[in-house]
Amino acid sequence: MGNERRLMRDGVYARIRNEILACVLQPGSRIYENDLAKRYQVSKSPVRDALLRLQEKDLIEVLPRKGYRVRPISRSDARELYEMRLLLERASAEYAAEHATAEELASLDRFRTADEGMNLLSWVKYNRDFHRSIAGIAHNSRLVRATQEVIDQFDRLTFVSVSSAEFDITKGKFAGEHGDIIDAVQARNKRRAGSLVSKHIKNSKKRLMTAFDDLPITP
Repeated sequence: MGNERRLMRDGVYARIRNEILACVLQPGSRIYENDLAKRYQVSKSPVRDALLRLQEKDLIEVLPRKGYRVRPISRSDARELYEMRLLLERASAEYAAEHATAEELASLDRFRTADEGMNLLSWVKYNRDFHRSIAGIAHNSRLVRATQEVIDQFDRLTFVSVSSAEFDITKGKFAGEHGDIIDAVQARNKRRAGSLVSKHIKNSKKRLMTAFDDLPITP
């Protein structure tokens, strides 16, 4: 029974988290335990537990006596996330180039191309999985956890900042940049791997900040 309860709580947490990251639950929107419990057909207890866990991840704000709010995305928050991502992903790429096994390096080849028919939702997952995979072979468990947590929070920024038209134009370019990073990591060229990851992230930051003024996501 204990395992079933834990699995249910984890499942509710994952569903709410995914809906926040995909902006199904919009930044700045109010959410309530009763509504979510009815939506997921569970009691309030696992919902409350999930919301408190999401507060620890800075995705939810608790409003005393007023329920909860999905944390808005602000320019300063986005900038700080990019700064963290630059530090963590560069280090992860360098560690991966130095410490990953041959089998782990070869596993990155699946990210060299993106399916032409891929929609934005699928591409965001592909992009996230690529960056998580680089971090995942860094052979430093604390670095892996910290990097992957920051990467996961970028789904929201991607969904709200990339228009369908821009996505159709740029998805091939991003896949090409991924291929260059893979080449450097597989060649165990840690300096080039770190440099390419930094350039890749800075390009993403520039694109988002340019679009930020048009995004209705700040309170």
